Amino acid sequence: MQLSRQRFALFTLPALALFCLFFVVPVALILGEALSDEGAFPRALSDPLFQRGLWGTIVLGTLTPLASVLVGFCVTLGLNRMRPGMRTASLFAISLPLTFSGLIVAYGFILGFGRAGFVTQLLAQIGFDPAQVGALIYTPAGLGFAYSYYLIPRVVMILLPAVRNFDMVQLSVAQSLGAGRLRTIAGIMLPQIFPSLVAAFCLTAAVAMGAYGTALALVGTQLNILPLLLYSKISEAGSDLPAAAAISLVLMALCCIVITLGEWFVSSREKHATR
Repeated sequence: MQLSRQRFALFTLPALALFCLFFVVPVALILGEALSDEGAFPRALSDPLFQRGLWGTIVLGTLTPLASVLVGFCVTLGLNRMRPGMRTASLFAISLPLTFSGLIVAYGFILGFGRAGFVTQLLAQIGFDPAQVGALIYTPAGLGFAYSYYLIPRVVMILLPAVRNFDMVQLSVAQSLGAGRLRTIAGIMLPQIFPSLVAAFCLTAAVAMGAYGTALALVGTQLNILPLLLYSKISEAGSDLPAAAAISLVLMALCCIVITLGEWFVSSREKHATR
């Protein structure tokens, strides 16, 4: 039974209202703030701090999602072999990090991997230097490690339906003909679930590029990435609000481009598969 146009419009009206209220209006206000100063965009784009921050954001938003997709894919393969009850319980545990804020995640990693953290003290018992181990969590690599805590669950949620729909008999047949397991996964499985891998990467890349709370709690403003540069612009010590608005629009555009590329790739592969 198809809905009439009037009912369809009635059902979509609340979603449109929320979209306008919480996206269109804030973006319009930020754009107005950026355009209130004609030199805001040139001043922000020519700032060496912005250029290094943009590069740092791209690197962090590329390497961390790549590692998260790799680990998430392995976790998904393990979940696919479980019984339904165990899989449901494991998914519940895996999805718990999505309910925590970035600050809680950061403080949890500090308590676990900081200079006096539980894991750091255990490693000190077997000969590692706690000062060096505890300092790692405050580095870009440590920030990426903390990001992966809530990026991997997103990867699993996206990949699991694709892996569940994949016919594992294909791998068994290829292995019976002499192919190794890694070769069968790389040559048979990965090409078929590649759109889901791309979608997972693009989503986690956008999240990593825009994440703010975890980075601020772990590295403060010592790491030059756009979210922290934006924070320094709008904090009590900063007063250049037009430049901050310009940086926020650039960051939003970067995340939107990544998501759009992912959606375009997935839709183009689906159209090609249906031909």
